[in-house]
This record gives sequence, structure tokens and C-alpha cells, in this order.
Amino acid sequence: MARKMLADGELNNAAAEEATETHYDFDLFVIGAGSGGVRAARFSANNGAKVGICELPFHPISSEEIGGVGGTCVIRGCVPKKILVYGATYGGELEDARNYGWEINGNVDFNWKKLLQKKTDEILRLNNIYKRLLANAAVKLYEGEGRIVGPNEVEVRQIDGTKISYTAKHILIATGSRAQKPNIPGHELAITSDEALSLEEFPKRAIVLGGGYIAVEFASIWRGMGATVDLFFRKELPLRGFDDEMRALVARNLEGRGINLHPQTSLAELIKTDDGIKVISSHGEEFVADVVLFATGRAPNTKRLNLEAVGVELDQAGAVKVDEYSRTNIPSIWAVGDATNRINLTPVALMEATCFANTVFGGKPTKADYTNVACAVFCIPPLAVVGLSEEEAVEKATGDILVFTSGFNPMKNTISGRQEKSLMKLIVDETTDKVIGASMCGPDAAEIMQGIAIALKCGATKAQFDSTVGIHPSSAEEFVTMRTVTRRIAYKAKPKTSL
Repeated sequence: MARKMLADGELNNAAAEEATETHYDFDLFVIGAGSGGVRAARFSANNGAKVGICELPFHPISSEEIGGVGGTCVIRGCVPKKILVYGATYGGELEDARNYGWEINGNVDFNWKKLLQKKTDEILRLNNIYKRLLANAAVKLYEGEGRIVGPNEVEVRQIDGTKISYTAKHILIATGSRAQKPNIPGHELAITSDEALSLEEFPKRAIVLGGGYIAVEFASIWRGMGATVDLFFRKELPLRGFDDEMRALVARNLEGRGINLHPQTSLAELIKTDDGIKVISSHGEEFVADVVLFATGRAPNTKRLNLEAVGVELDQAGAVKVDEYSRTNIPSIWAVGDATNRINLTPVALMEATCFANTVFGGKPTKADYTNVACAVFCIPPLAVVGLSEEEAVEKATGDILVFTSGFNPMKNTISGRQEKSLMKLIVDETTDKVIGASMCGPDAAEIMQGIAIALKCGATKAQFDSTVGIHPSSAEEFVTMRTVTRRIAYKAKPKTSL
């Protein structure tokens, strides 16, 4: 029997619950079998719950009627993107290899269709693994579109159009988000990240609109594979919200790799021509491209869930409003992941799903902890961060802030001849000596930052960083050898202008 939980986290009296027990088809029904939905379904089932879950039919490119078990991350997000990043990285590696003694004679051709097929094979493999995970946990999977028709009722429209309703003591919304296009004349000629991961032909000329991580990642991917790439964004630097010093280095590295940057510039119109897509910028400049990618944000995927009719509260962006336990204003309905628009990262959705299962079916009311969540931007080379940026640290400071930085040309580049700096940075609260922020732009940044994130989660001080023996020779050792303060920011000083 599933347990109920009060809004303040206390479990109802079991005897009172049994006296008013209603029969349901499931203890839990999950709408959406992405990372968060599958995690919540499995962990709830492992705690003894009878669980059902529904998901749209599989397709690499999502729509209102197609999706697939595994969700955005597995099918059309993190995983296939990282595969393409790996593929693109070889372009620079082949250039660098010459000075390491590798004689590469003649042209080295890149076969886009071969990589695309390998990518598709991998996401199909993972799609089947996710299905097996659900089956092994005794979770019943339904293929079709789910919508909520009552506080304890879900309607599933199956592939053949028939509709079946299921009752559940608890309903979990885990429908994620979907890429959006700005309403620019000719926007129908542009693609989103979904299509970018499944293009039949490799674009020799690419234009990317957007300054977020998806935009800079695809710009790096296509450039690494040999395309001419123009990146347009509204701010002076890409990656708004990240540390300004790191943003500046990312911009320099993108340009160093041959990407044409167009800061403080948007697109005004797209026009189809015989030679490709003519693009007119907000400054009146004209460009021609084989593909135009709009990487201008995502929106919660909640429009077709019938939530307003049931009374579930949404914010202005369409995200499901939830409390600290991921519970909506309807006590039996919960939501996790991008549909709630908190921190839109796959590992965060997994954390929220785990907390949900512990709270509702594990007898351990658990709030998700959003402090020191690490993340990475897989541009080439990558950027990874955890904790506060310098600007955030100054804004939240209760005392002086110490900034430590180390910029250098990685050892590998000294032989290859590539002129591309790495930068590492620590932000320290002088009063407590705690490291409250860390960032790195350079090779293997994500791999290194995961370890740093553990240190920050444990409340490590700068003295503890300094007392740690480094691994030599490595870039990572710079994080434990930064002894000299780069700058001190006095309390109440204003942060640098956001670029």
C-alpha cells in the first residue's frame, strides 16, 4: 500500500488511511519516461509501489505526438550531443597530431552519415535499456500520450487513437521541455537542436542563433567537423549567467577555432533561395547558409496535459508550480524535471525523482538540494562550473571575496603548437575560508569539475585545497596550487557589469 504524505512532510496516520482507502489501478502513474520519470517509476516500484508510466512513440525528433522512452537527454539531448562533440574533437586532434610525429598524408575525409548512424544505433540501444529497466522493476509501460483528467485519473491516448483511463493514488508529471523558435519572418526554415542531431546532410555553412550552451556546443560541433559557422547572440558575450571571465575566454576560444562571432546581433529574416537560406541580421547584413539553428531556449512541455482544467497551478512560462517536495497544489499530483523549470539539468531531474520516491513511497520525506550543482558546457574546449560565479559571489557576499585564478597553455599544446589558453578559478569567502565557487575552461573540464564539486559539497576550505597534494603533471593540479590572490573584492563592492 502506498503511503501518503502531508504538505509539511509528515506521513498520515496509517490506521486513518486504511479506514478511508480507495482502490486505484496504480499507486503511482507517471506521465513521461525521460530520465526523471523513469528514475521515479523505478525507485517507487522498488519501494513496493504498483507503478504505471506512459510515453510517446520513439522518434529522434520530438513533436506533440512522438518522443520515446529515455526522453530528451538520451534521444535528442545530452547523449547524442556528446557523441557529436567527440566526433568534432577529432578534427582538432588530427591537426595537433602532426607535431607529435603522426604523418597524415593527403586529405582526411569526414563521413557525417557514418557518425549519424552510429549515434542513432546508440540512442536505440539506450532506449531499449531504459525499457528493460522499467520492465525489471515491474513498472507497466504504456505507449501513448497521457493527460490528467482528474486528481487521481490519467487518460492515455494510444497509437491507434483509442483512449484508456487509469486511476492512481499519486500522479507524477515528468514531461520535460521542448525547444522553442522565436517568431522571426521565415522561422519555419530554421531548425532546433532536435533536427540538428539528425540532419541527413552535413551543413557546410551553418548559422546559429543563440548565446546559451546549446548554441555554443553546436557551433563547436559543426566547426570541428569542417563547416563555416556564424554565431549570433544578443549580449556582448555568449553564455549569459556564467562567470564573465570564463565567458570571455570561451568567446576567444570559439574565435580561435574559426567560429565567426556576431555579438549584440540577432536575426531579422530568413529567406529560401536556390543557393540555401538567405539570412538578414538585425544590422542589415546578409548571409547564406545551408542550415540555420535556433538555439533560443526551451519551454516546459505542459500544454497538452489538461492541467488548467484539473486545477494544477502553472507559472507564466507554463511550468508546473511545486513545493520543496515537488508537490503541486493538488495533493495527489507531483512534478519533477524540466516541466517545473527549476534547474533544467538531467542529473537534477534524477535527484528530484529520487527525493520524490523517498518522500512518497520510501517513508523518508526528502527535499531536493540545489546548492553546488555542477554543470558543463561541451563547447570545444569545454567549460565546467560549480557553486557561485564571481558576480554571484559579490552579490551575495557578507564579507570580502578572494579570487584565485590560473591561466596557462596546457602542456599538450606546447608540443602541438595550438594557442589556446586554459583558465581555472576559485572563489573564496575570506571570513570562513570556504571555497564557494569553482570554474574551469579547458580540456577535461567536466571530468575535473565533478571532483571539485564533491569538495564544495563537503564545505572544503581554501586551506584544505592548498594542503592537498596534486597529481603531476596534470591540469587538475592547478586547483590545489593556486596560492596567490588574483584580486580581493571588498564587501559591498558592486559586481562587474553583466556583459
